[in-house]
Amino acid sequence: MIVIMSPNTPTEEIIILKQKIESENNVSINLIQGKEYCILGLIGDTTKVDASKIRANEFVENVEKVQQPYKLVNRLFHPEDTVINVKDTSIGGEKLAVIAGPCSVESEEQIVEIAKNVKDSGAKFLRGGAFKPRTSPYSFQGLGTEGLELLKVARQETGLPIVTEIMSEDMIDKFVEDVDVIQVGARSMQNFELLKQLGKTKKPILLKRGLSSTIEELLMSAEYIMSEGNENVILCERGIRTFETYTRNTLDLSAIPAIKKLSHLPIIVDPSHAAGLWWMVEPLAKAAVAVGADGLMIEVHNDPANAKCDGQQSIKPKVFQNLMTDINKMVDVKMDKLQIL
Repeated sequence: MIVIMSPNTPTEEIIILKQKIESENNVSINLIQGKEYCILGLIGDTTKVDASKIRANEFVENVEKVQQPYKLVNRLFHPEDTVINVKDTSIGGEKLAVIAGPCSVESEEQIVEIAKNVKDSGAKFLRGGAFKPRTSPYSFQGLGTEGLELLKVARQETGLPIVTEIMSEDMIDKFVEDVDVIQVGARSMQNFELLKQLGKTKKPILLKRGLSSTIEELLMSAEYIMSEGNENVILCERGIRTFETYTRNTLDLSAIPAIKKLSHLPIIVDPSHAAGLWWMVEPLAKAAVAVGADGLMIEVHNDPANAKCDGQQSIKPKVFQNLMTDINKMVDVKMDKLQIL
């Protein structure tokens, strides 16, 4: 349930009503102050809340029930788009955020070289796996803490904020200290204990959609993080499992406008994991921008044929540079149209 206050309602009247509703109904309230409206989002069991009594308040414009099970993630609770600030850049809003780098960190020379390449092409974040969840226990599992240290070296060399995946709760303190954006992978999307602990931090969390998860399940996982106090959540569509076997996964482009309608959180797209084929990355990345994605996460490797992980879906730095040129043109056209409107 949300309570929409009338424009220009005095702050003291908002506080009085908030405290009154909380005390009489045993619910908590998330207060959202927008440019024109103030919204009180009721969280908890609202079945016994008397909406007509609240509407009787002279400063209340309307009271609406929220049918979806997610509240804090819901756009009704937060009408304006959320922008996640990371150091000197951001994800969400009018600018397209591009995260690029190898699937896994292999050596200092490799990660630093790629970091410099993607930065020169316009990427604002460096991705790289230190801990790699793999289907086979015999596959390369990443360099672990050594990989984290190498990512820090690349950040020192380029200034790019680093994005990498966390695997377990016992690494949270280390990640909070060393990592700029903590990624929760598709396999961990419903590791609720991990999500709750990450929710107690203030670090930006990049939450990937699970292999066979619905949009609602993705949003509910984000709700777990936000319910613990961390509002810095970024969603990521990375393809879902379908009957099709030609590609690694099936990229669900419809999830982007759907999530934009349902939630205020930024949503980015990972075309590399979606297709699993390097030559599909470019058209899928452009399609993601066209449907309104807030950003892209793209795998770039200087020697894909000899990559220790997912080389078949990684593009070379020169291909990435050309892609960024085309994407920037798309963004410029989009911004021109918005200015015309």
